[in-house]
Amino acid sequence: MSYVTDKIDDEVVRLLQNGGAGLLPTDTIYGLSCRAEDPKAVERLHRLKGRNANKPFIVLISDIKMLNMLSIFKFDRELIKNYWPGALSIICPALAAPDWLQRGANTLAVRLPDYPKLISLVDQVGPIISTSANPQGRPPARSAAEARSLFGDKLDFYVDIGELDNPPSTLVAVENGKLKVVRQGAVKIEAKEQL
Repeated sequence: MSYVTDKIDDEVVRLLQNGGAGLLPTDTIYGLSCRAEDPKAVERLHRLKGRNANKPFIVLISDIKMLNMLSIFKFDRELIKNYWPGALSIICPALAAPDWLQRGANTLAVRLPDYPKLISLVDQVGPIISTSANPQGRPPARSAAEARSLFGDKLDFYVDIGELDNPPSTLVAVENGKLKVVRQGAVKIEAKEQL
């Protein structure tokens, strides 16, 4: 039986620390989440989504210092200062990141969300995976009820804060010192910052 709550609480922290995976709200959409440093939990999310085995997940951090935990050492802080915290996910070189996390891509997409309760959770458990709450190729769940109809007791917990009907984060890569939009989402990138 999955744990269902209306807030990020101590039980959610405990479940994540013990290898759990569940549904968390973000500042954009609901995400399937687990600790990014837990290889078994990350593999579990890949299987639950039916996700391409070579496609890494977005990782949420609570502080730029967490990039070192993910083996991300090249990062242009100046380029994203106007967007973090917020709904911008940036693809970074991560050659030294564990293969089960970067999936052979040698990159990781990371984001510092603009959601204090989620940041507090990440402070407690470390970086977390966040991927849309849907099987690959289907629309993301906009509520915990929709997610439960898709995943049932395959998830350890559901944090239900009502409907979230926002666009996902904008996904960008850095090329020649500029942001290149890979997936348009909640953040609109200024033309001068695009290639």
